[in-house]
Amino acid sequence: MNRRGLWIGAAAIIAAGLAAAAAIMYRPPIAPIAPPSPDSFDAQLKREGARVVALGDCIVCHTAKGGRPFAGGLPLATPFGTIYATNITPDPQTGIGAWSEAAFARAVRHGISRDGHLLYPAFPYVHFTRMSDRDIAAAYAYLMSREPVQASAPANELIFPLNFRPPVAFWNLLFLRTGLREADASQDAQWNRGKLLVDGLGHCASCHSPLNAIGGEKAGRAFDGGVVDGWEAPPLNALGSAAKPWTKTQLVAYLRTGRASEHGAAAGPMLPVTRDLATVPVEDVEAIATYILSIQKRAPSEATPAVRVAAREATPAEQRGAVLFSASCAQCHGPGSPMQTIGERPTLAFSTAVNSGTPRNAVQMILNGIDWNGADAMNYMPAFTGVYDDRQIADLVAYVRGAYSTRPAWPDAEPLVAQLRKEDSAR
Repeated sequence: MNRRGLWIGAAAIIAAGLAAAAAIMYRPPIAPIAPPSPDSFDAQLKREGARVVALGDCIVCHTAKGGRPFAGGLPLATPFGTIYATNITPDPQTGIGAWSEAAFARAVRHGISRDGHLLYPAFPYVHFTRMSDRDIAAAYAYLMSREPVQASAPANELIFPLNFRPPVAFWNLLFLRTGLREADASQDAQWNRGKLLVDGLGHCASCHSPLNAIGGEKAGRAFDGGVVDGWEAPPLNALGSAAKPWTKTQLVAYLRTGRASEHGAAAGPMLPVTRDLATVPVEDVEAIATYILSIQKRAPSEATPAVRVAAREATPAEQRGAVLFSASCAQCHGPGSPMQTIGERPTLAFSTAVNSGTPRNAVQMILNGIDWNGADAMNYMPAFTGVYDDRQIADLVAYVRGAYSTRPAWPDAEPLVAQLRKEDSAR
């Protein structure tokens, strides 16, 4: 083949590639509609929608701190920059008021907005694609019956070239597998319901799995644990290896109340999830617990006991931490304290954060505490970010680990405290 033929062949290949890319990236807009009246939706469908939206944790991401419900604006930190959650109230200008149910379903299942632009996968459509038609219709009815709020999300702050949406089309080719999944005939209805909720609406793997370099869940590593907003999302497939293996009763209690008497309290990104799950029927949470406990890499009866650390003298950091603990923590967490006998508060010896392989969540709990939530004072913990400096919090963490866990000491946490404090202030 002569040089001219080579150029023609190369040009044809490039043209074909560009045409294929355009076909992958282009999605036509769906015509806007006049916002439907809330009364146009069946009351039962709206009730189902409240359940679906709670199971999907929609309000958690689509409500800014101090903002109106579902009005968006919450900054979602990613390794590629910040994405701001959109307004999903029925406001026709800034929300989804002009979206038909078909447009809503396309966004949920395929990650495509009404006007045809691709949504960033911070919106977990790779999991929501498993939703049934009925669940999508119910969620649509519920959201379109909320109070419309006129509020535009700030512009996303992403690095080049991800500040352009076309690359998302290629990301979808790698990670989006659309459609419902068949039930497993070898399992009962509760297990299948739990799998549907965990893998679909609940999108648990989005937080509790490690991500690869381009933000997709690592193949073969589902539920191996991840990091969200600076907090460790513990591996859901290792609950049988906890200091005290999780039971179904404990897991259901934790998911519905935000605390488990033998493990600890929910905090950080997990806390609002438990508040959503408190509103759904208990059978949904029982199904979730059933499925999660079925995916353990090691059954509770086979769990390896924690390696007990040989008796040793307390380190200088632990000695300093003991003084701080006595001053600020012992009133609630010390042996025999009144708070240990109220509302089944867990001992620190069984705390997931205290027994983790990383001090990340223990540091975050001390820095940020747990916000007061109305009458539910049992989960409250004050924040110490403005009380103690990085060295003091690292000393506290060292003391708690040494005094309450049988597992090896953590490395000095002072650099981690400084890092997390900086990240928190940037949010």
